[in-house]
Amino acid sequence: MKIDEKDFGKAFLYSCYVEKVFGHEQFIPEHVVLFQLSGETHFDLEKGKLTTRAGQILVARRNQLAKAFKYPSENLAYQSISIMLHADRLKKYALDHQLSADRKQQADTNILLEGDVFIKSYFESLAPYAEAADRVSPQMETIKIYELITLLLERYPALKDLLFDFSEPHKIDLEEFMLKNYKYNVPLENFAKLSGRSLASFKRDFEKMFRTSPRKWLKEKRLSEAYYLIENKRKRPAEIYLDLGFENLSHFYASFKEKFGITPAAINSIA
Repeated sequence: MKIDEKDFGKAFLYSCYVEKVFGHEQFIPEHVVLFQLSGETHFDLEKGKLTTRAGQILVARRNQLAKAFKYPSENLAYQSISIMLHADRLKKYALDHQLSADRKQQADTNILLEGDVFIKSYFESLAPYAEAADRVSPQMETIKIYELITLLLERYPALKDLLFDFSEPHKIDLEEFMLKNYKYNVPLENFAKLSGRSLASFKRDFEKMFRTSPRKWLKEKRLSEAYYLIENKRKRPAEIYLDLGFENLSHFYASFKEKFGITPAAINSIA
């Protein structure tokens, strides 16, 4: 399988695949602008599903969990360019242009847009940067990012409220949050941040709520869900292990047998 992911600068990522690929980046720490050149990206987000198709732009908010599945089209490879809009650059842009958010965005805000001729031309202009990645200086990177922000705001002024909202996640109901998001394979630090807590506070509140440690609970919860899906929904291990937050199939098999004393394949063969 041909795989090509190329970073140019610290904020740009070009992706090209000829077969379906599961994206392992499951925490989005900064706002991201993704332009779909060809194929489709299917996102599994905290508040639902979303698909980007050729010519579309996704502006994804920072501080959220996400899974991405990348599909080539029938005749073309999957291609996309993603640009990370770091908060420090956005703050500098806002200061230079005297901009601020008029209202706080909803926590589940992700905006899907249709690219116009100017925005499409902008992404085409990035091709030389991808080809000469080692020559992209921080100054060049900043210029191209500022250009993108300006184009987006000219075409979609309402994006101001998303891009320049620098508030941090507030403290939320931990039980509801974890039961909704336990399948995401991210560090505990990310769960803590998204629940509006420091890591120490997250662990303390978690153990008070669930009477066990976060790592143990996550493993037990994922394995119990796996058992249910295999026994009742007749799912195959290869179909579910990534969705449930396991990094590879062998790790899933070993963890499953350790907990239940049998392999996943043996469940439905037991009389």
